[in-house]
Amino acid sequence: MGKSSKDKRDVYYRLAKEQGWRARSAFKLLQVDEEFNIFDGVTRAVDLCAAPGSWSQVLSKKLKRQGDVDPKIVAVDLQAMAPLPGVIQIQGDITKLTTAEQIIGHFDGESADLVVSDGAPDVTGLHDLDEYIQAQLILAALNITTHILRRGGTFVAKIFRGKDVTLLYAQLKVFFRTVHVAKPRSSRNSSIEAFIVCLDYNPPTDYVPNMANPLMDVPYNMENPIVGSNRVIVPFVACGDLRGFDSDRTYGLEYEDAQSYESREPTQSPINPPYKRALELKRSNFYNHSL
Repeated sequence: MGKSSKDKRDVYYRLAKEQGWRARSAFKLLQVDEEFNIFDGVTRAVDLCAAPGSWSQVLSKKLKRQGDVDPKIVAVDLQAMAPLPGVIQIQGDITKLTTAEQIIGHFDGESADLVVSDGAPDVTGLHDLDEYIQAQLILAALNITTHILRRGGTFVAKIFRGKDVTLLYAQLKVFFRTVHVAKPRSSRNSSIEAFIVCLDYNPPTDYVPNMANPLMDVPYNMENPIVGSNRVIVPFVACGDLRGFDSDRTYGLEYEDAQSYESREPTQSPINPPYKRALELKRSNFYNHSL
Protein backbone atom coordinates (compact mmCIF):
# COMPACT_ATOMS: atom_id res chain seq x y z
CA MET A 1 0.00 0.00 0.00
CA GLY A 2 1.27 3.44 -0.88
CA LYS A 3 2.15 6.28 1.47
CA SER A 4 1.31 9.34 -0.61
CA SER A 5 -1.06 12.02 0.64
CA LYS A 6 -3.62 10.77 -1.90
CA ASP A 7 -3.50 7.32 -0.32
CA LYS A 8 -3.94 8.79 3.16
CA ARG A 9 -7.11 10.56 2.03
CA ASP A 10 -8.46 7.31 0.54
CA VAL A 11 -11.08 5.90 2.90
CA TYR A 12 -10.40 2.28 1.85
CA TYR A 13 -6.69 2.78 2.45
CA ARG A 14 -7.44 3.96 5.97
CA LEU A 15 -10.02 1.22 6.59
CA ALA A 16 -7.54 -1.46 5.46
CA LYS A 17 -5.01 -0.24 8.01
CA GLU A 18 -7.64 0.02 10.75
CA GLN A 19 -9.10 -3.45 10.08
CA GLY A 20 -5.76 -5.20 9.60
CA TRP A 21 -5.94 -5.95 5.87
CA ARG A 22 -2.62 -6.08 4.06
CA ALA A 23 -3.94 -3.95 1.18
CA ARG A 24 -7.08 -1.99 0.27
CA SER A 25 -7.74 -4.56 -2.48
CA ALA A 26 -9.29 -6.79 0.20
CA PHE A 27 -12.46 -4.68 -0.07
CA LYS A 28 -12.67 -5.36 -3.81
CA LEU A 29 -13.00 -9.11 -3.26
CA LEU A 30 -15.40 -8.59 -0.37
CA GLN A 31 -17.62 -6.41 -2.55
CA VAL A 32 -17.52 -8.91 -5.42
CA ASP A 33 -18.73 -11.54 -2.96
CA GLU A 34 -21.54 -9.23 -1.79
CA GLU A 35 -22.84 -9.17 -5.35
CA PHE A 36 -22.19 -12.75 -6.53
CA ASN A 37 -21.85 -14.87 -3.33
CA ILE A 38 -18.71 -16.49 -4.70
CA PHE A 39 -17.77 -18.01 -1.30
CA ASP A 40 -20.92 -20.09 -0.88
CA GLY A 41 -20.08 -23.78 -0.49
CA VAL A 42 -16.35 -23.26 -1.14
CA THR A 43 -13.94 -25.51 0.79
CA ARG A 44 -10.95 -25.43 -1.59
CA ALA A 45 -9.74 -22.05 -2.89
CA VAL A 46 -6.67 -20.85 -4.77
CA ASP A 47 -5.28 -17.31 -4.75
CA LEU A 48 -3.04 -16.70 -7.78
CA CYS A 49 -0.56 -13.78 -7.81
CA ALA A 50 -1.35 -13.56 -4.12
CA ALA A 51 1.28 -11.17 -2.69
CA PRO A 52 1.03 -9.25 -0.43
CA GLY A 53 -1.85 -11.49 0.67
CA SER A 54 -4.98 -9.36 1.18
CA TRP A 55 -7.18 -11.67 -0.91
CA SER A 56 -5.81 -14.70 0.94
CA GLN A 57 -6.73 -12.92 4.17
CA VAL A 58 -10.30 -12.49 2.91
CA LEU A 59 -10.51 -16.16 1.93
CA SER A 60 -9.19 -17.32 5.32
CA LYS A 61 -11.80 -15.22 7.15
CA LYS A 62 -14.81 -15.79 4.89
CA LEU A 63 -14.61 -19.49 4.03
CA LYS A 64 -16.55 -21.61 6.49
CA ARG A 65 -16.38 -25.24 7.51
CA GLN A 66 -18.78 -27.32 5.38
CA GLY A 67 -20.04 -30.19 7.51
CA ASP A 68 -16.94 -32.07 8.62
CA VAL A 69 -14.72 -30.50 5.92
CA ASP A 70 -12.38 -27.65 6.86
CA PRO A 71 -11.58 -25.12 4.12
CA LYS A 72 -8.18 -25.25 2.43
CA ILE A 73 -6.58 -22.20 0.83
CA VAL A 74 -3.49 -22.22 -1.38
CA ALA A 75 -1.75 -18.93 -2.25
CA VAL A 76 0.68 -18.78 -5.20
CA ASP A 77 3.10 -16.02 -6.15
CA LEU A 78 6.59 -15.61 -7.57
CA GLN A 79 7.40 -13.34 -4.63
CA ALA A 80 7.80 -14.44 -1.05
CA MET A 81 4.84 -13.58 1.18
CA ALA A 82 4.61 -13.25 4.95
CA PRO A 83 2.83 -16.27 6.48
CA LEU A 84 -0.93 -16.22 7.03
CA PRO A 85 -2.80 -18.51 9.43
CA GLY A 86 -4.72 -21.19 7.55
CA VAL A 87 -3.12 -20.41 4.18
CA ILE A 88 -0.73 -22.77 2.37
CA GLN A 89 1.84 -20.81 0.38
CA ILE A 90 3.60 -21.80 -2.83
CA GLN A 91 6.35 -19.59 -4.19
CA GLY A 92 6.08 -20.57 -7.83
CA ASP A 93 5.26 -19.71 -11.43
CA ILE A 94 1.62 -20.02 -12.54
CA THR A 95 2.75 -20.90 -16.08
CA LYS A 96 4.42 -24.12 -14.88
CA LEU A 97 2.66 -27.48 -14.75
CA THR A 98 4.55 -28.34 -11.56
CA THR A 99 2.78 -25.46 -9.79
CA ALA A 100 -0.63 -26.88 -10.78
CA GLU A 101 0.46 -30.30 -9.54
CA GLN A 102 1.55 -28.81 -6.20
CA ILE A 103 -1.84 -27.14 -5.75
CA ILE A 104 -3.74 -30.37 -6.45
CA GLY A 105 -1.37 -32.18 -4.10
CA HIS A 106 -2.36 -29.87 -1.24
CA PHE A 107 -6.03 -30.64 -2.01
CA ASP A 108 -5.33 -34.39 -1.76
CA GLY A 109 -6.03 -34.88 -5.46
CA GLU A 110 -9.30 -32.91 -5.43
CA SER A 111 -9.97 -29.85 -7.61
CA ALA A 112 -10.57 -26.31 -6.36
CA ASP A 113 -14.03 -24.77 -5.97
CA LEU A 114 -12.79 -21.21 -6.45
CA VAL A 115 -9.77 -19.60 -8.12
CA VAL A 116 -9.09 -15.87 -7.71
CA SER A 117 -6.36 -13.67 -9.16
CA ASP A 118 -5.63 -10.02 -8.38
CA GLY A 119 -2.41 -10.06 -10.39
CA ALA A 120 -1.42 -7.12 -12.58
CA PRO A 121 1.75 -6.01 -14.38
CA ASP A 122 3.81 -2.99 -13.38
CA VAL A 123 1.87 -0.45 -15.42
CA THR A 124 3.75 1.74 -17.88
CA GLY A 125 1.04 4.33 -18.48
CA LEU A 126 0.79 3.18 -22.10
CA HIS A 127 -2.76 1.84 -21.92
CA ASP A 128 -2.62 -0.38 -25.00
CA LEU A 129 0.56 -2.07 -23.76
CA ASP A 130 -0.75 -2.40 -20.20
CA GLU A 131 -4.03 -3.91 -21.42
CA TYR A 132 -2.19 -6.41 -23.61
CA ILE A 133 0.14 -7.55 -20.82
CA GLN A 134 -2.78 -7.82 -18.38
CA ALA A 135 -4.74 -9.91 -20.89
CA GLN A 136 -1.76 -12.27 -21.21
CA LEU A 137 -1.59 -12.56 -17.43
CA ILE A 138 -5.30 -13.42 -17.29
CA LEU A 139 -4.84 -16.08 -19.96
CA ALA A 140 -1.96 -17.56 -17.96
CA ALA A 141 -4.21 -17.60 -14.87
CA LEU A 142 -7.03 -19.17 -16.90
CA ASN A 143 -4.62 -21.75 -18.25
CA ILE A 144 -3.59 -23.02 -14.83
CA THR A 145 -7.22 -22.73 -13.68
CA THR A 146 -8.23 -25.32 -16.28
CA HIS A 147 -5.88 -27.74 -14.50
CA ILE A 148 -7.16 -27.14 -10.97
CA LEU A 149 -10.80 -25.97 -11.06
CA ARG A 150 -13.71 -28.43 -10.80
CA ARG A 151 -16.66 -28.28 -13.18
CA GLY A 152 -19.16 -25.77 -11.87
CA GLY A 153 -16.39 -23.80 -10.12
CA THR A 154 -15.80 -20.04 -10.12
CA PHE A 155 -12.94 -17.92 -11.45
CA VAL A 156 -12.42 -14.25 -10.52
CA ALA A 157 -9.62 -12.11 -11.95
CA LYS A 158 -8.62 -8.49 -12.42
CA ILE A 159 -8.90 -7.11 -15.95
CA PHE A 160 -8.07 -3.82 -17.64
CA ARG A 161 -11.02 -2.64 -19.69
CA GLY A 162 -9.93 -1.59 -23.16
CA LYS A 163 -11.16 -1.51 -26.73
CA ASP A 164 -10.21 -5.17 -27.31
CA VAL A 165 -11.54 -6.57 -24.03
CA THR A 166 -14.52 -8.20 -25.77
CA LEU A 167 -12.09 -10.71 -27.28
CA LEU A 168 -11.08 -11.73 -23.76
CA TYR A 169 -14.75 -12.10 -22.79
CA ALA A 170 -15.29 -14.39 -25.79
CA GLN A 171 -12.33 -16.56 -24.77
CA LEU A 172 -13.63 -16.87 -21.21
CA LYS A 173 -17.14 -17.72 -22.43
CA VAL A 174 -15.68 -20.84 -24.03
CA PHE A 175 -14.97 -22.17 -20.53
CA PHE A 176 -17.72 -20.67 -18.34
CA ARG A 177 -21.48 -20.59 -18.76
CA THR A 178 -21.77 -17.09 -17.28
CA VAL A 179 -19.28 -14.22 -17.42
CA HIS A 180 -19.82 -10.89 -15.62
CA VAL A 181 -17.69 -7.76 -15.31
CA ALA A 182 -17.75 -6.14 -11.88
CA LYS A 183 -16.51 -2.72 -10.78
CA PRO A 184 -16.41 -2.70 -6.94
CA ARG A 185 -17.00 0.57 -5.12
CA SER A 186 -13.50 0.34 -3.68
CA SER A 187 -11.99 0.40 -7.19
CA ARG A 188 -11.19 4.00 -8.13
CA ASN A 189 -13.25 5.50 -10.95
CA SER A 190 -10.05 6.81 -12.53
CA SER A 191 -8.71 3.26 -12.81
CA ILE A 192 -9.33 1.12 -15.91
CA GLU A 193 -9.39 -1.99 -13.71
CA ALA A 194 -12.46 -4.15 -13.27
CA PHE A 195 -12.99 -7.77 -12.25
CA ILE A 196 -14.15 -10.63 -14.41
CA VAL A 197 -16.47 -13.01 -12.53
CA CYS A 198 -16.74 -16.34 -14.34
CA LEU A 199 -19.37 -18.72 -12.98
CA ASP A 200 -20.07 -22.41 -13.64
CA TYR A 201 -16.86 -23.75 -15.17
CA ASN A 202 -17.86 -25.88 -18.15
CA PRO A 203 -14.98 -26.50 -20.61
CA PRO A 204 -15.57 -28.16 -24.00
CA THR A 205 -15.94 -31.93 -23.67
CA ASP A 206 -12.78 -32.62 -25.70
CA TYR A 207 -10.66 -29.94 -23.99
CA VAL A 208 -7.45 -31.26 -22.45
CA PRO A 209 -5.62 -28.81 -20.11
CA ASN A 210 -2.22 -28.10 -21.61
CA MET A 211 0.38 -25.60 -20.45
CA ALA A 212 1.34 -25.01 -24.10
CA ASN A 213 -2.01 -23.27 -24.57
CA PRO A 214 -2.30 -20.26 -24.63
CA LEU A 215 1.37 -19.58 -23.97
CA MET A 216 2.40 -21.59 -27.04
CA ASP A 217 5.85 -22.32 -25.61
CA VAL A 218 6.35 -25.27 -27.95
CA PRO A 219 9.66 -26.08 -29.71
CA TYR A 220 9.21 -25.92 -33.46
CA ASN A 221 11.00 -29.23 -33.99
CA MET A 222 8.37 -31.11 -31.97
CA GLU A 223 4.89 -32.22 -32.95
CA ASN A 224 2.30 -29.65 -31.86
CA PRO A 225 0.51 -31.09 -28.78
CA ILE A 226 -2.52 -28.83 -29.23
CA VAL A 227 -5.41 -30.76 -30.77
CA GLY A 228 -9.21 -30.66 -30.84
CA SER A 229 -10.86 -27.65 -29.21
CA ASN A 230 -7.50 -26.68 -27.67
CA ARG A 231 -6.45 -25.51 -31.10
CA VAL A 232 -8.27 -22.65 -32.77
CA ILE A 233 -7.70 -22.20 -36.49
CA VAL A 234 -8.20 -18.61 -37.62
CA PRO A 235 -9.89 -18.51 -41.05
CA PHE A 236 -7.59 -17.31 -43.83
CA VAL A 237 -9.15 -14.97 -46.36
CA ALA A 238 -7.37 -13.72 -49.49
CA CYS A 239 -8.58 -10.22 -50.39
CA GLY A 240 -8.39 -8.33 -53.66
CA ASP A 241 -9.27 -8.82 -57.31
CA LEU A 242 -7.34 -11.73 -58.86
CA ARG A 243 -6.88 -9.59 -61.97
CA GLY A 244 -4.87 -7.06 -59.96
CA PHE A 245 -1.12 -6.84 -59.57
CA ASP A 246 0.72 -9.81 -58.10
CA SER A 247 3.07 -8.61 -55.36
CA ASP A 248 5.47 -11.51 -56.02
CA ARG A 249 5.80 -10.85 -59.75
CA THR A 250 8.27 -8.59 -61.53
CA TYR A 251 6.75 -6.13 -63.99
CA GLY A 252 8.42 -4.12 -66.75
CA LEU A 253 8.70 -0.35 -66.54
CA GLU A 254 6.91 0.31 -69.83
CA TYR A 255 3.21 1.09 -69.81
CA GLU A 256 0.77 -0.56 -72.19
CA ASP A 257 0.37 2.65 -74.20
CA ALA A 258 4.14 2.71 -74.84
CA GLN A 259 4.74 5.63 -72.50
CA SER A 260 8.10 5.54 -70.79
CA TYR A 261 8.28 5.16 -67.04
CA GLU A 262 9.09 8.32 -65.08
CA SER A 263 10.62 8.00 -61.62
CA ARG A 264 9.05 10.27 -59.01
CA GLU A 265 10.08 11.31 -55.53
CA PRO A 266 8.15 9.82 -52.57
CA THR A 267 5.04 11.74 -51.55
CA GLN A 268 6.52 12.11 -48.07
CA SER A 269 10.25 11.58 -47.71
CA PRO A 270 11.62 10.30 -44.40
CA ILE A 271 12.11 13.19 -41.99
CA ASN A 272 15.32 11.92 -40.45
CA PRO A 273 16.33 8.64 -42.10
CA PRO A 274 19.14 6.56 -40.57
CA TYR A 275 21.13 6.86 -43.79
CA LYS A 276 21.12 10.68 -43.60
CA ARG A 277 24.41 10.80 -41.67
CA ALA A 278 26.05 8.40 -44.16
CA LEU A 279 25.03 10.62 -47.10
CA GLU A 280 26.39 13.69 -45.35
CA LEU A 281 29.73 11.97 -44.77
CA LYS A 282 29.82 10.80 -48.37
CA ARG A 283 29.20 14.33 -49.66
CA SER A 284 31.80 15.70 -47.26
CA ASN A 285 34.45 13.21 -48.45
CA PHE A 286 33.61 13.92 -52.10
CA TYR A 287 33.98 17.64 -51.49
CA ASN A 288 37.33 17.22 -49.71
CA HIS A 289 38.69 14.98 -52.48
CA SER A 290 37.58 17.41 -55.18
CA LEU A 291 39.61 20.15 -53.53
